[in-house]
Amino acid sequence: MRALLQRVSEASVTVEAEVIGKIGPGLLILVCAMPGDDVETAERLAAKVSKLRLFKDDAGKMNLSLAQTGGAALVVSQFTLAADTSRGNRPGFSGAAKPDQAHALYEAFAAALQALDVPVETGRFGADMAVALVNDGPVTLWLDTDQP
Repeated sequence: MRALLQRVSEASVTVEAEVIGKIGPGLLILVCAMPGDDVETAERLAAKVSKLRLFKDDAGKMNLSLAQTGGAALVVSQFTLAADTSRGNRPGFSGAAKPDQAHALYEAFAAALQALDVPVETGRFGADMAVALVNDGPVTLWLDTDQP
């Protein structure tokens, strides 16, 4: 799986003029399932995300995890994270999992994060979504589960 994490002071996702997910301080997580991923992959990614020390402690150092701060996660599916731009100017997305598998793994990731006591809001898989955020820092990280 591939994820783009952005530390935010607030974030929301809107579908058809309705806000369907909204958080205060925490992480906006754009997530993409890749071929070969499974539920274990989603759970491993959720565990990593919950433990990453991306939030400031009392000394102003990035030393606290999402779980330690009580922050929330807004999880949004984004197959375009699998874009291949090596063959010209039009990206290809064959590196993303098929929709049925991707949907199940997106749900598994969000559920695994919630099982780790992280409050989770989500977007709507496959929908045309408008994502708004106030990036805090800015702090943005790219994670791939196939890399150590």
